[in-house]
Amino acid sequence: MLSSHHTAMGADSASSAIVLGLVLASFLYLRGWRRLRESPVSPMLGWRLASFLLGMSLVWGALASPLVAYDHELLTVHMIQHLLLMTFAPGLILLSEPLLAFWHGLPRFGKVVLGPLSRDPLVQRFAQVLSLPALCWTISAVTLIGWHVPPLFTLGMRSEAWHSIEQATFLGAGFLFWWPVVQAWPSVSKGPRWSTLLYLFLATLPCDILSGFLVFSDQVAYPVYFSMRRHFGFSVLEDQQCAAALMWTCITIVYLAPAAIISIQLLGPQASRRHDLRRRAPSGGTPSRIDSQSLGVV
Repeated sequence: MLSSHHTAMGADSASSAIVLGLVLASFLYLRGWRRLRESPVSPMLGWRLASFLLGMSLVWGALASPLVAYDHELLTVHMIQHLLLMTFAPGLILLSEPLLAFWHGLPRFGKVVLGPLSRDPLVQRFAQVLSLPALCWTISAVTLIGWHVPPLFTLGMRSEAWHSIEQATFLGAGFLFWWPVVQAWPSVSKGPRWSTLLYLFLATLPCDILSGFLVFSDQVAYPVYFSMRRHFGFSVLEDQQCAAALMWTCITIVYLAPAAIISIQLLGPQASRRHDLRRRAPSGGTPSRIDSQSLGVV
């Protein structure tokens, strides 16, 4: 009884810290967004603010909402948390150009401290390596498969510390996965845009393997749920199949959406026109995405 009381107190403290962190991040983003909104060259549009706030709300939903109470009792809820942290929230947040807004939302002393660090060659090199599509894909695939291996899954279920690490790695892997797709500031596209379609297609394969195994298996992969309370009339096996089907469906639809948008852009007349302009432009004549945005908001 005493241990459960301390666990509840620890969970409340963690939820409060998460909410405080999300509020502070939202305040900093809003501060920068308002400054960029007034820029006459490249104003920050309102839909980016909505995208950021929605993404932050999904992080709250996964980590600090009443949904958390069912996390250790239903695999379906556990899977919803994973989808929110790795699939939905990071993509929405990156669409909002968060680093650009955060930079302009920082107080002056923050820019003085972080400015030289961001220009350090080692930091820039590390960021370039970390944003390589192959590495982003590998980290996201290893994170997805690794935490669903039964021994690691059980470890996360029985240890609050490891559970927090699990959630943090899902969120971090989600940001890395979406980075080559969204290409938020200050990233610059170095490869052909069609390669993103291949990237998204390959990303569905680990999900297909994992969800297919869980859906069609007639055995429970995570026996730890046998000791948990049951809800909504689900058996442990039915809960497993529902969770896997949800993951399979959601990831397929979510990855299909940007693939369709990119395909339309590649096949549209604007893509051909931009290709012709790039061929005619002299070397150094076209400013990069980073340069144009940076000049527009200074």
